[in-house]
Amino acid sequence: MPKAMVRLSAGRVRFSIPEQALCFLAGANSIFTGEKLLTTPNNDFDADQQMFKILGLTPKAPSFSEAAAFPEAERCEAAAAVAN
Repeated sequence: MPKAMVRLSAGRVRFSIPEQALCFLAGANSIFTGEKLLTTPNNDFDADQQMFKILGLTPKAPSFSEAAAFPEAERCEAAAAVAN
């Protein structure tokens, strides 16, 4: 599933850098960043940047225009619009 977004999120603060590296090796390709994720503390942005540097990962800037590349996202948005 090459277009799948496998995102690490809540609870990541409990993972060490080696544990997070294993998640990326297993296929994770996205993270949530920022101070808080709803009610759960989240990893610090600067700490994530340092982790990427240590692991040799290059973060990609968010791009909301990519939704068109994922037809299933359009179907979900259309279904949500009908439901409202």
